[in-house]
This record gives sequence, structure tokens and C-alpha cells, in this order.
Amino acid sequence: MLRSDFSTRCIAAHLRRGGLVAYPTEYCYGLGCDPRNRTAVKRLLKLKSRPQYKGLILIAGKYQQLTRFLLPITPAQQDQLCADGAQAITYLMPVKQSTPRWLRGMHPTLAVRITAHSGAASLCNGLDMALVSTSANRSGAQPVRTYAECLRQFGKEVKVLPGRVGKRKKPSTIRAWGDGKIVRK
Repeated sequence: MLRSDFSTRCIAAHLRRGGLVAYPTEYCYGLGCDPRNRTAVKRLLKLKSRPQYKGLILIAGKYQQLTRFLLPITPAQQDQLCADGAQAITYLMPVKQSTPRWLRGMHPTLAVRITAHSGAASLCNGLDMALVSTSANRSGAQPVRTYAECLRQFGKEVKVLPGRVGKRKKPSTIRAWGDGKIVRK
């Protein structure tokens, strides 16, 4: 259970104000924000020294948290997305015309994953929204894997949530949705 200063209500208010959060995921700490908040996304990109054209990943606890960004898919495809999330597979999926460039970068798709990490999924489900999820590190540096290390690197700029990262030894696999082609292994 989260401490009172990390309650869902406090985190939601922080995100509404354009705040950034760091939270454990399957492989490392993720750095995130409300994907609907352009100012927050720009702050996150600046903090990481990450160019916008690369695009970002969104994680969700359930498919419904992604529907505002993605073109509709069938119930069977939704099941596949959830099942593959358990394998830490991120998909590049077709987007609605309204999906902002600050999320997808130069791409006609958006990278999304239904996370199987219990803490990250609980966070998304408690907030009832998808979150931006990029590795918590400055561009070119190794991803942060512990709470203490994350506090050292981002403590004043980011609300760091306690927890443990999963047992994966590498980041999620990224695949194209249509043909399953591996983009990042």
C-alpha cells in the first residue's frame, strides 16, 4: 500500500498540475506523466534530453485506458494486447487523428503496452488512465533500477514512487501491430 503522501488522490493531483512521476515497471523505473498534458510531456522530454520526434510509450492497466488515442480494435485483439503485455511486448498501434504528435513523434503509430507489472498496473488503474512510460534516465545513461537511485537522480524534479522493478533483464520488446515485425528486441 502506498504511504499517504503517495495516495492515488495525491498522485492524481500532482499529474493534473503537470507533475512527473517515477515508478517501477517490468525492467526499470519508468518516468511518466499524464499523456494528455502537453506541458508535462515537454518537461519530461527536456528532463531526459530526449527529442520529441522519437515518440513515447504509454502503459495502461487495461485497454480502455488507451481508447482515446488508438483506432478501435476487436475484443479478440484486445485480449491479445493484454496477453502480450504479460510478456512485456509493446506494440506500435494505429492512432486516432486526434492523437498528439508530442506523444507519437514522427510516427503514424503510438507505442502502447498493457503492463503486467502489478505496481504499474495498480497505478494506472487507480488513476484510471494511461501514463507516459519512458525509462527513468537521462539520454544515453543506464536506466534507473532502484528507488534510492531514482531519488538521487530525479528527487526534486519528479515524485518518485516506492516499489521494486520486475525481474526482466532488458526493456520491453517493441513490435508493429499489423504484422508483428520486431522493431526492438
